Order: sequence, then C-alpha cells, then structure tokens
Amino acid sequence: MTTILNAAALPNMPCQDKPAHCTDPIWRYSENPVVTRDAVPGCNSIFNSAAVAFEGKFAGVFRCDTRELRMVLHAGLSDDGVNWQIDPKPIEWKPDPEVWDDRSASQGTAFPGVNECYDPRVVFIEDRYYIIWCNCWHGPTVGLGWTKDFKTFHFIENATLPYNRNGVLFPRKFGDDYLMLSRPCDAGHSALGEIFLSHSKDLVHWGRHQHVMGTSQPWESTKVGAGPAPIETDEGWLLIYHGVLTTCNGYVYRIGAALLDRDKPWQVIARAKPYLMGPWEDYECIGDVPNVTFPCAALSDSDTGRIAIYYGCADTVTGIAFCEVDELVKWIKANSA
Repeated sequence: MTTILNAAALPNMPCQDKPAHCTDPIWRYSENPVVTRDAVPGCNSIFNSAAVAFEGKFAGVFRCDTRELRMVLHAGLSDDGVNWQIDPKPIEWKPDPEVWDDRSASQGTAFPGVNECYDPRVVFIEDRYYIIWCNCWHGPTVGLGWTKDFKTFHFIENATLPYNRNGVLFPRKFGDDYLMLSRPCDAGHSALGEIFLSHSKDLVHWGRHQHVMGTSQPWESTKVGAGPAPIETDEGWLLIYHGVLTTCNGYVYRIGAALLDRDKPWQVIARAKPYLMGPWEDYECIGDVPNVTFPCAALSDSDTGRIAIYYGCADTVTGIAFCEVDELVKWIKANSA
C-alpha cells in the first residue's frame, strides 16, 4: 500500500467517488468546470491555477487573463476547494526586503517588479507559502515569491534567466537545499521543452542543474513540463506532468505521471507510457486554446491517499480530477517504459 509522506490529513478536501463505469486511475469531477471564465468581472478566462490547504480551508492563486488578454494573478479563498471567492483585484507584489534592500544597497539595482505572469504553482515550505510562476521579464522566466496570509505577497527574485517556464518547487528542503523543476524554452510559444532540476540554498541563486526527463512517447513528442508540486510517497516522488503533441490541428496537451527517486529526485524510477488524462470533454476541447488539460496543483490527504488535481481546460476554465495514490502508483509501475 503506497503511503503519502510529510503531508497532513486533509479530510475536507474535494472528493467524489470513482464512477462505477470508470476503468482509469483518474476521474473528473462531475460538476466541472469549478471556476468559469467570467468568475472575476472583466476576465476573459481563468485557468492553469493553483490551490493549497490554508487554515483549515483552502487558498489559491489564479491565472486571470483580462479582456485585453493581459495575464495577471489573483488570490482566492474557498471553504471547500470547489466554490471560490477570487479577489477582483490582482495581487500587488511587494519587494522582499531581505533580498531587495540588500540588492539596492550593494548593487544599485532597482526592484524589477512583476510583469505579465501566468501558470502559478503554490507550495507550503516551513513557515510560508511560496508562489512560483512564469514572469515576463525580457521574455518568459520563472518568478518566485511568498505569502503567509494570501493578503500580502512578496517578490523574491526571478529564479532563472529567460527563457524558462513551468517552475515547480518541491514541498520540502533536501538538507540545506531547495529544489526546483523547470522547463527551459525559447522566446515564443516553445515547440521544445524538457524537465530540469536545480538547487538553491537561498531561493535566489540556483545551480547544480540536472536533467530529469525529456519527451518519450508519441503523445508527448513535442515537449514535457512539470505540473503540481511533486507528492512524496514511500515509493518515490509522484510527478504529475503535462506532455504535448503537435498535430495537424495544433498542440494537444495531456497529463502524464511518473515516479522520481526520493533521495535523488532527478532520477526517474518509473514513468507510465500511456497518458493519464487528455482533453475529452467539451470544456477541455472547446475554448481559447482547444484540446488542453494542464495540471497546476494537487491536494492530497495522507490518511486516505486521496488526491485532487486542479487543471486548466482549453486555456479557458478550471477543472478538478480525482485519483488515489495507491492505484495511481500501481498504474505507473504496470505501464512503465
């Protein structure tokens, strides 16, 4: 029996029993989408967003594209992880005083601020919630900040040079090191991408870069990128990721699953050859960017092994899918390359 480690019980997380007819290890919430494109006034779409347990309830950071098609992040709160109250005002980022006061004094560097930003992930480490997202700074790069209350947000630094996307922090330190997954790319909507791992002792300076995995199967033959923060289990780190296929009708984004070594998470120990979930439903196939299922967050209950995955649908709305860690890990191993 696979066990989720270093995580709290989360009995009030979203949950729905597996349908009797479902033979896959994952199933969709029957009331999807849980966040519609117009849940915030003036929005064009709300998708590729992150949720996390917070003070017995839930908090999130949401990608809300305006009707000018500018990409901004908004904070949100929820009692049940399904019904969300999203702040109509975008997050206002303040410079982290430990980083930027020192930077300004020693180097004369002005705080660069946060520009158009998208596809956030949120993870709790030690005493605060870290937000990591794609920040537009001379091209796409990985922005990193933190909050303790989802009211005041501090910007730490851009963790990478352009061009990079899909930054994802591991939910604990490895000795003195923070670990981050990312996907180096190009200046455009990259038709390339492999997952790399980087180390940092201060969340500012990143190095010891290691390759984790590239494309493998036909359904992910264009590029792959990390999804939610990896979930630690006694079988390894459960990595839920996205893979992209270029078709005659454009890109198709599907969800895959793999296991990484617990002590050396740059090593893949099992990786399912088939995709876990793809765009089948109307709300996943019809939208601003058709045929997209893009995972950005996962809630997990250590007592039951239940997992709720939040994912963007057709770059327009937000949905939830469910699985159980033991069944999913067995499926990965049974279908591993």
